[in-house]
Amino acid sequence: MTINTARIKAICFDIDGTLNDTDGQYVDRLLPWFSPFAFLFAGRDAQKAARRFVMWLEAPGNYMLGVPDILGIDHLLAGMIERVNRFSKKKMRVFQPIEGVIEMVARLADQYPLAVVSARSEETTREFLAHTGLDKYISVTVGALTVEHTKPFPDPILYAASKMGVSAEQCLMVGDTVVDIRAGRAAGAQTLGVLCGFGERWELEKANADAILETTSALEGLLKKE
Repeated sequence: MTINTARIKAICFDIDGTLNDTDGQYVDRLLPWFSPFAFLFAGRDAQKAARRFVMWLEAPGNYMLGVPDILGIDHLLAGMIERVNRFSKKKMRVFQPIEGVIEMVARLADQYPLAVVSARSEETTREFLAHTGLDKYISVTVGALTVEHTKPFPDPILYAASKMGVSAEQCLMVGDTVVDIRAGRAAGAQTLGVLCGFGERWELEKANADAILETTSALEGLLKKE
């Protein structure tokens, strides 16, 4: 499958694994636990072992993202998480944009209205955008509680499209998991899977992503090429 660039009038981005290197953060947190056992791993490479462990966890993790919504408790769960984050002394506030995405988003903002569609709370979504300076380029922000159902339902993308003044069919949904691809397809948008985050190529292909790139920053080249 291929992307029809002539049809794209707006772009929606996931955050974790798409704009923010969440995988890298998880690996960094696990590394102190893996390092003492480096002698057990191939090449004594504790960092590679930690990354493989994160990737191993991600396949069931992708499925679990949709379970709360299926059970109808997504708003309850997201509200609980937001309250815990608000009062926790150890909030996860490490922002590590994927290489090249800030510059790419800045250039794309001159050509398309842009949105972020995330399962994060609106508070942490806006904090990420403000911290990275991406808030200057993103016209619509959709968090876990913005609409009735979060991804993999189409609601967030339909909402973002309406706010950007385009139809969902004119949007490109860019994300790293099958949840992003399923949400985009359900809304009628074109979908782009990226391999810099949680998802693996085989599962993004199985979800029928219209195209798959190694990293989000390669999107600009795809749009120019097509």
